[in-house]
Amino acid sequence: MSWNNRTRIKPGDQAILKLPSGLLKPIEIKPNTIISIGKFGSFHTNSLIGRPFWRTYDILDLKDGEKHARLRVVPASDLNSETLSVDNTPQDDAPVKEDAEAAASANEKFDIVGEDGSIIMRNNRLTVDDTSRQALTMTEIEELKNAGTGSGKEVIAKIMAAHSALGEKTEFSLAKYTLRKSKKFLKRFTVLPMEVGTVAEYIMDKDSSRIMELRPESLGLVASWSNAHHAGNLDQVEGNPTQGRYMVVDDTGGLLVATLAERMGILYPPASEKEPTEQPDPDTNQDDDAMPDQVESTTDAHSGPSRPNPKDTYQAATSNTITVIHPHTQPNLSLLRYFGYILEDTSSSSHPLYSHLHNITWLQLLDPSADTVYSNPPPAVDADTLASWKPSKRGQHFRKLRRHTRTQRVADTTRAGGFDSLVVASFMQPASVLRHLVPLVKGGGQIVVYSPSIEPLTELMDYYSRERRGAYMKMMQERVATGLDVETCMDDEEEDFPVNPTLLLNPMLQTSRVVEWQVLPGRTHPLMTSRGGPEGYVFSATRVLPAIGKVNAKGNFSKKRKAEETVSESPKKLRVEHVEQTKETAATVVGADA
Repeated sequence: MSWNNRTRIKPGDQAILKLPSGLLKPIEIKPNTIISIGKFGSFHTNSLIGRPFWRTYDILDLKDGEKHARLRVVPASDLNSETLSVDNTPQDDAPVKEDAEAAASANEKFDIVGEDGSIIMRNNRLTVDDTSRQALTMTEIEELKNAGTGSGKEVIAKIMAAHSALGEKTEFSLAKYTLRKSKKFLKRFTVLPMEVGTVAEYIMDKDSSRIMELRPESLGLVASWSNAHHAGNLDQVEGNPTQGRYMVVDDTGGLLVATLAERMGILYPPASEKEPTEQPDPDTNQDDDAMPDQVESTTDAHSGPSRPNPKDTYQAATSNTITVIHPHTQPNLSLLRYFGYILEDTSSSSHPLYSHLHNITWLQLLDPSADTVYSNPPPAVDADTLASWKPSKRGQHFRKLRRHTRTQRVADTTRAGGFDSLVVASFMQPASVLRHLVPLVKGGGQIVVYSPSIEPLTELMDYYSRERRGAYMKMMQERVATGLDVETCMDDEEEDFPVNPTLLLNPMLQTSRVVEWQVLPGRTHPLMTSRGGPEGYVFSATRVLPAIGKVNAKGNFSKKRKAEETVSESPKKLRVEHVEQTKETAATVVGADA
């Protein structure tokens, strides 16, 4: 789905509200409903429909006769002025404190002074922040908040005017003080589109263990090394029926799948052709718009071939697909609901993931004959018997048949291999996962493994190291020379070689962490409010196809001086050989004449 189709808010869209405090709140745009954002207030969803994303709104106060609060678009000039601290000075009607100049002069000896005696930067070393310096009590502040005037701006102005030591603050300290009050009292929010990075940031703040502490920067690193991209519409191209296939082991609730799907162009549902209108009439019947389509569908059913059953297109795509391998009956992909997709829900049949997202269990991959769904197809029934059954029994028979056919098709294509990349973010031991999945990746494919800690990935680096690869190849040559079965002997050497080290080249271990800094003269340091937790590490390697037989490297490794001498002497040798050959030819001719 192109970005141009997601510039405006439409009914049914998923969005995220960014509050002044920095918190994120996911919402669904349902017409004729009320959205509440806690202490900041509430508003009607119809006020957002038809408006663009990335706009900031103020929640206005209710007037007489109004049931719902109105929204005001905050212009860019106001946002920039607040960011640059241009309008962060107290109001003109604020009382000037008499002791402000005295406190400033007493603090001059701690200021940063230039050579000419001018003050470069003030210092607030003697400033004491105490609750007694605020003249307003908590009760009075609550009354100002309940009065609800000016979307919180008047409350901030009165709080700053009642501060007795406001003149002692430096310009930067005053800006930080104003910013804290704005985050606390402003009735303002920003509407953001539902994107993978925003969802990752929201889950990280709410429950980071749910996504294995996968930060947005680590998520971008994994997506880059996976080389996931749209493979084009290759289903109709002969000879390329299975291009753009990616295999995923996802224990992040679907965040990893959503990241790859976004790069492949199959994450967002198709945009409706009808453009939304701003603030639609709540009394409008939305079902009337769907009636022509229903009539057209009925007419087509009599005049031509009917539309395919959505259940038949479930996991039916052969290119540009994502195959999820999971240990349970159903994979945990709950985060995909933020992007309009619910697993095995026919209401999501128009979503690209409905046909391009495949799932298979570990049992169906490693031992399909032990899986009852794969190995036990429903018995064949003739048409007369089907006609005699009740509709419920007939529907149950077709559901079992579709499930068996789908499971068998996905399992067979997965076991055949040919995947472009393998991406793993799982709590399982990485070596046990790569042992079975790396052979399914085609040559030149990328292998990417994420882990919150570095210890599991250091083991992988050792398993695919050059020294272990050399020992493995030497052992294989000895086994072949002695005539032993290689596959049988490999089970005995599983402790030393849990994976085949010859299948991957160029293993790398990387990490990425974004740290915010405060940049000021003499006060540059990382922000102390950044969240901790694991760093997150990424293992990447390239799949290769080992050469069959012995490979010998050949070439001329002589020095340059020796090569030059050989070139200079070569004409003499050629001339001598030519003279000798001429003499032999002449002697042969004389003998023939005699």
